[in-house]
Amino acid sequence: MRSSDSPMSAEDPHGADIAVSLEGVVKKYRDQTVLHALTLKIARGEFLTLLGPSGCGKTTLLNLIAGFAEADNGEIFIDGQLVTNLPAHQRHIGIVFQNYALFPHMNVERNIGYGLKMRGVPAQEIAERVADVMRLVKLDGLGQRKPKELSGGQQQRVALARALVIRPKVLLLDEPFSALDKSLRGAMQVEIRDIQRQLGVTTVFVTHDQGEALSMSDRIAVMSAGRIRQIATPDALYRSPQDPFVASFLGDVNILPAQYHGEQGGMIQLRLGSGLISVNRTRLVGQQHDGGRLDVYIRPEQIQLEPLHAQSVLSGTVVNHVFQGDHINTYVDVDIPVEGRQRVMVRSPGLQAMQQWPVSAVVGLALPDDGISIFQPEARHA
Repeated sequence: MRSSDSPMSAEDPHGADIAVSLEGVVKKYRDQTVLHALTLKIARGEFLTLLGPSGCGKTTLLNLIAGFAEADNGEIFIDGQLVTNLPAHQRHIGIVFQNYALFPHMNVERNIGYGLKMRGVPAQEIAERVADVMRLVKLDGLGQRKPKELSGGQQQRVALARALVIRPKVLLLDEPFSALDKSLRGAMQVEIRDIQRQLGVTTVFVTHDQGEALSMSDRIAVMSAGRIRQIATPDALYRSPQDPFVASFLGDVNILPAQYHGEQGGMIQLRLGSGLISVNRTRLVGQQHDGGRLDVYIRPEQIQLEPLHAQSVLSGTVVNHVFQGDHINTYVDVDIPVEGRQRVMVRSPGLQAMQQWPVSAVVGLALPDDGISIFQPEARHA
């Protein structure tokens, strides 16, 4: 490993200003590898989310950036400075833990100012900086209260203020909304994102909640089994996943088996159900196939119910409607040749689908011309 006296350039080769860089980072616990030679660059001021199921390695990755865990191989840079072997207190990192980790015997002001006191900041400056950050996170007038006298949202604001008051190079958020109820969670998502934009602080956010990731992030790194499967903007991940795990994990998706039926003029012909669909070849991820079975991934809102007619590629029987407030999820049992019966979810705005297509109705399913992804079937479990 390089000496910490030899900083890496903080400029990405493509010109982006890089705040955090991990190069070939490996982490093992006993004989189990939990991060596999992971490489990641995070731009200055970016809000990057690490998203994945429990056990995928996202919290381990956060702990490596923070300095709470040591990498077995690879290098970590913050602001171009090698920090792989630096202890946590020398990395100038702010972190908000899942359980907030507030000191119960200290009031709000002392909790927030604790990190500054440990750094030897003069008392007058601590008071000024604590007052400033309390105004920022809307804690005015609560400085003398103890954590037990605060609501969950207020405790989270204290934890956020404590992380921000040190003016960190990087802010780390470890599932900070898990203890909040749904309505408060949504409000705090908006509030924290607004503060992050206002301060321009580079932020790494860990969550297993797809909705949080989609609503808050500049980019999302989807992780599975210690690897980043894809990293992109929320829109790109949702609309153009390059990995079947990403397509399945990020939002609802229907996976329909199809047979390759030739191609012409950049379009692939697929036999799906009783007919053929024509799909741009760019939607075939990997661009390789064996001329046989392919899996078509379609989001439920991209399918439309229609009266059954001779040109309907797919048809089936409505078996259930699930009311979701602003939309209806309609479940249709579809017969797929060779594969047998398969249940498809269709998402429609309002209540019209429930009224127009009652349970037991036979319907056609109209598929989009684009907006679908095609994968090799064996790739689904890779």
